[in-house]
Amino acid sequence: MAGRRRALIVANGEYDNAGLQRLGSPAADADALAGVLADRAISDFEVQVVRNETAHVVQAEIEDLCLEGKPDDVLLLHFSCHGLKDDAGGLYFAARNTRPDRLRSTAVPAQFVQQCLRQSRSRSIVLLLDCCYGGAFGQGVAVRASGDANVLDSFRGGRGRAVITASNSIEYAFEGARLASDEPAQPSVFTSALVEGLRTGEADRDEDGWIALGELYEYLFDRVRERNPKQTPSRDIEMQGELYLAKSRRRRIKPSPVPADLSAAISAENPFTRLGAVAELRRRLSSSNLPVALGAYEALKTMAATDIEHVAAAASDALRLAAVRVDVSAVRLSAPPGAVASAELRLAGPPVAREARFEASHSWTRVTETDSGAELAVTAGASGTRRGNVVVTGPTGEAVVAVEIEAFPVPEPETAAEPEPSPAEPAVKPVPEPAVAEAEGGPDPDSGSAVAAGPEAGGAVSRPEPTGEEPRPAGRLPPAVADPVAGTAGILAIAAAVFAVIGLGLDYHYSDSLAEYRPGMPGYVVIVASGALAAGFLTLVPRTRQRTGPSLLFGVGFAALFGLLRFAGEGVVISSDHSDPVLGAGFTFELLAHGAVVLAAGCAVVALRRNPAGGLGAGMVRGWGAWLAIGLGAAAAAGWIIQLTVLAEEDRSVAERSAAYFVLGAVLAAALPVVAAILRPPAVGCAVLGAGAVGLTGVLALTISTLESYHYLNLAGEGIAGTALAGLVVHAVVMAVRLRRNQPNGRQP
Repeated sequence: MAGRRRALIVANGEYDNAGLQRLGSPAADADALAGVLADRAISDFEVQVVRNETAHVVQAEIEDLCLEGKPDDVLLLHFSCHGLKDDAGGLYFAARNTRPDRLRSTAVPAQFVQQCLRQSRSRSIVLLLDCCYGGAFGQGVAVRASGDANVLDSFRGGRGRAVITASNSIEYAFEGARLASDEPAQPSVFTSALVEGLRTGEADRDEDGWIALGELYEYLFDRVRERNPKQTPSRDIEMQGELYLAKSRRRRIKPSPVPADLSAAISAENPFTRLGAVAELRRRLSSSNLPVALGAYEALKTMAATDIEHVAAAASDALRLAAVRVDVSAVRLSAPPGAVASAELRLAGPPVAREARFEASHSWTRVTETDSGAELAVTAGASGTRRGNVVVTGPTGEAVVAVEIEAFPVPEPETAAEPEPSPAEPAVKPVPEPAVAEAEGGPDPDSGSAVAAGPEAGGAVSRPEPTGEEPRPAGRLPPAVADPVAGTAGILAIAAAVFAVIGLGLDYHYSDSLAEYRPGMPGYVVIVASGALAAGFLTLVPRTRQRTGPSLLFGVGFAALFGLLRFAGEGVVISSDHSDPVLGAGFTFELLAHGAVVLAAGCAVVALRRNPAGGLGAGMVRGWGAWLAIGLGAAAAAGWIIQLTVLAEEDRSVAERSAAYFVLGAVLAAALPVVAAILRPPAVGCAVLGAGAVGLTGVLALTISTLESYHYLNLAGEGIAGTALAGLVVHAVVMAVRLRRNQPNGRQP
């Protein structure tokens, strides 16, 4: 019966005595190593961590671990602390209360640890020492002790014991990072290599699916020497047989030979027989039995290289199905300097294609293999963009995934006088200001109007991990330069507004202006032109060009659809009824103007999707506010339909000629709040709803002018439509204010 697997991690980095330098790595060492040792899919140890305790507490835990061990138990003891020696050359491990001049009473003697190990009944004990025993302090490098001490001599003797040290007797065990209060500590060179070897399976040198103690030492030796040539791990292993510390996903697959009858078909003279063999090999290639699948793969490779053209083409096509494939070819992330962002890579294809390993090109990309692929944890640099790749290698080939992470600027505290925050307002770090044109205008109010980005927001998946810093919200990412699509949209909208106003003074139908030929239509044109002019300017202004301007222009374009369809339809009808030109320049100007507004709205949608602050997305209708808006839109539509019905009862011919106004207005009024409700982020939906509702109020002028000759007609339908549209405008404003109030200090909720 297999025994228990127990691990004790002793991490001491805080010391009461001023003579012992504080260490940052032990805390990070303990967290990283405890995580990988406790992982049931890797090491499956019962892990206990002793952090910054006094010597007697540490000794009690060591004694409990060793004396409670049974013969079949595997015990692992890891030290991450200062290593010290006394005048007689005795080795000690520093505890929180250690005094360099009172080592026997305040430190943990190596002799005590050795005695506990010898008295334990366990036949498999591993001691890992990430301490140092030599004496210099280099700038930016915290070294973990002073003096010389032959650490392995302190633990020699005893069967079933293994000691692996971070350095030999005259070298230093370097910490992973400069000790600074504003930087998170990293695991030491030795422990980070230990964790990496176990977690990734790279320490499985023979790729048999298990990491033996000897393999682990060889991996540690190579990795530590690679990262720091001045540090040499050492070992003393006295064990019979292999001790396996962890499982590994790395395993060498030996291809199974194909059956004799299939082999005969592969070498048959008849090409159609060989094509049948390709089909069978293709089927075996999808098998979950990896040796069988790899045997089929090798046979197909031979046929693709040596057979005639059409048989080789069929074999090559089958091989492509088993190629190593990843769901994405590139990962692009962003995070504050020194922070970590994560992404997931998923393997595709048959089982043999998913039997792959992942290797990062740089240390700032950490890869954790999973059943479906791998998870990436990418650390941003101090500034600029880091670029690297992850190589995915399997028995059927390899794939390369580009990895890129941008560090956006660290915010500076604002010096301008501002109102004091209320006591209930949470204390957060100031968010960064936009870096280019936005800098002149202060904080970008519209870039903070989005809700937290998620799957509904579209774009790449980026999930910043906790790093002790307030992550910069996605809506605050400034563009490096102005988006040319947004600029085009703004210019089109302004030009359209000018054309629309000019068209009002020109002949529309024969010598009649638009006001004379279609009373009420100029009111609609003025409202749309005003909205296009305002939204166009906001799309060009640096402070609002990311989201506010394009969102409003989207709403104005939605309302301009009424005019575009109405003018285009009228042009078709009049042109078909008259052979001579009866439509003047006013008609042309208005048609072009409304078409330009709709085109500008389309450009605005593209700009919103390209927005570096988070692309435009869509989601389900959620919340009472969205359903209220949809209800108001339905009420406006119902009002116009009711009014058309009343008009038809009075004069059917007039109702038929004017039906386009009422029906088209009703359709747009009903559709507008639905579109706004599904848009993400919600702030965009609010802007679209408000601008679109204001534009559709212009349709009221048209419908009322149609009815003004019927003074006795009931105008209840117009009242319902007008009230509902006004309600939509008010509702959009209220929801926008609520969104802004729910964002403390300009952050997205």
